[in-house]
Amino acid sequence: MREVEVLIQAQYPIIYLVTFEEERAEEAIARIAQAKPHHHVFVWTVTHGMVEYGRPNAPTQHNTISPQAAIEWANRYKEHAIFIFKDLHPFIENAEVNRWLRDAVAGFKGIQKTVILMSPMQNIPVELEKDVVVVEYPLPDMQELDEVLNQHLKINFGKKRVTPETREKLLKAALGLTRDEADKVYRKADVVAGKLTEAEVDIILSEKKQIIKRNGILEFLEIDETIDAVGGLSELKRWLTQRANAFTERARQYGLPQPKGMLILGVPGCGKSLIAKTTAKLWGLPLLRLDMGRVYDGSMVGRSEANLRNALRVAESISPAILFIDEVDKAFAGAAGSADSDGGTSSRIFGSFLTWMQEKNSPVFVMATANRVERLPSEFLRKGRFDEIFFVDLPTLDERMEVFRIHLSKRRKDFARFNIEELAKSCDGFSGAEIEQAIVAAMYEAFAQKEREFTQFDILSALRSTMPLSRTMMEQVTLLRDWARNRARPAAANFAEYLRAEF
Repeated sequence: MREVEVLIQAQYPIIYLVTFEEERAEEAIARIAQAKPHHHVFVWTVTHGMVEYGRPNAPTQHNTISPQAAIEWANRYKEHAIFIFKDLHPFIENAEVNRWLRDAVAGFKGIQKTVILMSPMQNIPVELEKDVVVVEYPLPDMQELDEVLNQHLKINFGKKRVTPETREKLLKAALGLTRDEADKVYRKADVVAGKLTEAEVDIILSEKKQIIKRNGILEFLEIDETIDAVGGLSELKRWLTQRANAFTERARQYGLPQPKGMLILGVPGCGKSLIAKTTAKLWGLPLLRLDMGRVYDGSMVGRSEANLRNALRVAESISPAILFIDEVDKAFAGAAGSADSDGGTSSRIFGSFLTWMQEKNSPVFVMATANRVERLPSEFLRKGRFDEIFFVDLPTLDERMEVFRIHLSKRRKDFARFNIEELAKSCDGFSGAEIEQAIVAAMYEAFAQKEREFTQFDILSALRSTMPLSRTMMEQVTLLRDWARNRARPAAANFAEYLRAEF
């Protein structure tokens, strides 16, 4: 609240405080007022009118239920004071309310009186744009959440101690929640499990899922599979495993910067999306998918940009988290020349996203995937946007064998009856997704024949009847490989040798 305190001392007449946490914000404002002699704090609501803060039995000031009368009363009040108006945004467009606020701006000059408009949503009329200062009240930090956790542990578990590692995970899981939400979710963990350990982190994360659902643009993805479900890509896996604890306090104390993000380029169906999803499980972070299709809204000028800002704000509020953007080449394909097609909306959204990526300090790790590198604007690939750009190629023989083992073991415990090396040699140029679909096709074929068990021959037949993408889109695959040769890091350890043999 240091910024609010400075604005009050500088005699700014109207401050617009955007927050859902009325009680926490009121307490902070009251502390500011207590530091100033003869400063009173009054709170207005449409249900109770103007009441002095901190006096439970204080009467409502006469005839102040309507916002016009309440602002008029504040204008006539003779002493130093801070006037908090809760949820005035539905009335602020009213001409009379608007005029009274403008009169307050003129009448408060040189006087220690400030109006604070407290609301969860911002609505400022054009007439007041030059007179209102907007301040977004931040969500509780680790220190404030630690106080909530300590109070909960003291009440429900006596003086039971938790390890520093467990405490950090419980606090990190609650980051992005309001103080009341954190208190409620700690109580929920107590009711469900009767304890607060690392195992209860998922209960705390469930509250974050509700935040994502209410947002509508972001989607909270729940992933059961681990990184071992991805065949091959050993170099990429090693890079991700190295950074599994990159968002911990130990990493900060060591002096490590927080990872920014990574871009995964490659042939469709080779595990780009799967590696992004399983990274969340590896790192123990929530995974949020940003659907760019939901961002665009043509109903109102500026609505699309507001949607993106809101989505990024929510992602930051529940960080540390992974923000997943699948097929980013489609999302920003027309950003460069969007003025003719959508009035420049795509270009503005793209610019806003790039600025956010460059300047963000919050621990939001961006994982983006792309199939068509030529569609991506050059600014997107500039150094500094991502920590690393990886290229995922078609699987080699050893990687295809690993893919077969993974998918066959998911479906049959006795997969050792299959000759995996023969299967892998028969599908050169196939992607991991195409191999999986061949197995599924073989199972359908066997199931249709009186539900018999599928065999090696069934899989080989399915592979022979499949035309892989590497042949139907040979030019695109060759172009992508050529671009990645000197510009991207190989996701597989043997990729460099493969390129030397290929080129």
